[in-house]
Amino acid sequence: MVNAVTPSSRPFVIASIMLATFMAAIEGTIVATAMPSIVGQLGGFTYYSWVFSAFLLAQSTTTVIYGKLSDLFGRKPTLIVGIVLMLIGSLLCGFAWSMTSLVAFRLLQGLGAGAIYPITITVIGDLYKLEERGRVQGMMASVWAISGVLGPLAGGLIVGHFSWAWIFWINLPIGVLTIIGLALFLREAVETHKARVDYLGALLFSISVGCLLVLLTETDAAAWKLAALAALFVATGALFLSQERRTPEPIVSIELWARRLIATSNAATLLAGMALIGLTTVLPIYVQGVLGRSPVVAGFTLTALIIGWPLTVMLSGRLYRAFGIRRTLRVGSVMFPIGASFLLFLTPQSSPAVAAVGSFLMGCGMGLISITSIALVQDSVEWSMRGSATASLIFARSLGNTIGATAVGTLLNIGIVHFSSGALAASLHDLLNQPAGLAQLSGNPGMRFIFDHALRWSFVGVVVIAMLTFIATWLIPVASQSAREAQRNAPAQQATSH
Repeated sequence: MVNAVTPSSRPFVIASIMLATFMAAIEGTIVATAMPSIVGQLGGFTYYSWVFSAFLLAQSTTTVIYGKLSDLFGRKPTLIVGIVLMLIGSLLCGFAWSMTSLVAFRLLQGLGAGAIYPITITVIGDLYKLEERGRVQGMMASVWAISGVLGPLAGGLIVGHFSWAWIFWINLPIGVLTIIGLALFLREAVETHKARVDYLGALLFSISVGCLLVLLTETDAAAWKLAALAALFVATGALFLSQERRTPEPIVSIELWARRLIATSNAATLLAGMALIGLTTVLPIYVQGVLGRSPVVAGFTLTALIIGWPLTVMLSGRLYRAFGIRRTLRVGSVMFPIGASFLLFLTPQSSPAVAAVGSFLMGCGMGLISITSIALVQDSVEWSMRGSATASLIFARSLGNTIGATAVGTLLNIGIVHFSSGALAASLHDLLNQPAGLAQLSGNPGMRFIFDHALRWSFVGVVVIAMLTFIATWLIPVASQSAREAQRNAPAQQATSH
């Protein structure tokens, strides 16, 4: 199975997958602004968090499955199926009559959205050589950054002037344009063979990973529920591993994931995802609650990260040519913990610029680590495994985000309990649960002191994870330039790359 996309068609393919990426990326932020209005009309506040969780859980658990399906049936049909599922879910979300139905339709949205990120990244690997991917990947990273800014704004405008249903229906024209673009310009020469889909493996994987993600996100649930989820996770996980070892076409190839390059890249990506979500979780509340700055200023500190990431991705091609891939990856691995270490120097008297510099450096480091690891992994496998290999990295980052958010939140809560009495800790939690709680906290010296010291535990956790990312990155084997050239010029590799 090879790509038959002409150079003149590539811009149209990239435009199509950018539209698909925008659709999936903005879905995670546009809903947040509209949720108070939705809850006001539908009721069912107890399901509030599950409107977000259902989408993210379905998206995360299906990433690896879609990667394998794209290897079996081709990128285009698999991606189009995912987009269609997401559009059906979006249409139904707008017609939701209760919070329960909305959660169910968000789950369907997530089932479709799981195809978009891994397959679009894989298509870029199919169409471009390693040194050429930086510019295109940078454009894709910029889509995520733009979506993060436009999502809340668009959600507010839609709710203020139209029905809240349009925050979901806005996907429909974007999705249709994407499907038309893919149908017209993404050409694949498909080798006809009878593929055997590992349906049982896909089911076991979805249940096991779903249980794990719920365990990590619903930590306040009753003990018996957590125990039941843990038991189900272990049981289905064991059955899944047994199934994958004996099936001829496993959803997750144990042999593939065990390769040193892919294993170390996944480890580095998972740890980097943990550190980044830790930064984005605690830095804004520190800037508002301890430094006493506005939400806009707090957002500025994270904007620096959003700028640094796509910037270095777009420059990666030039860096590869100037310094080599190995040195570029090493520089990224060094910038990541250096940026995180800026958190340790924050005090109640610090300027937000200190936080912004650290955020920018972490974004630059993540950009270099992510683009280089994806490029190396994609170039290390043939076409028939590229989707699975790419999806493993996307899944690792998603899992890292979930674990990191839980870990950093746990450190913060432990810190609050450690630096305050039981009653004072309860008062601080009550204050944080109020809409203007962070603003009031910055004006209370006692509370501010406790919050400052508690957040430092989270900062130390982010720095430690960033250091582990540095170590994992240095374990990634990077072939010499001559070895990569020999591999690229091999006939089989030429067939899969052009």
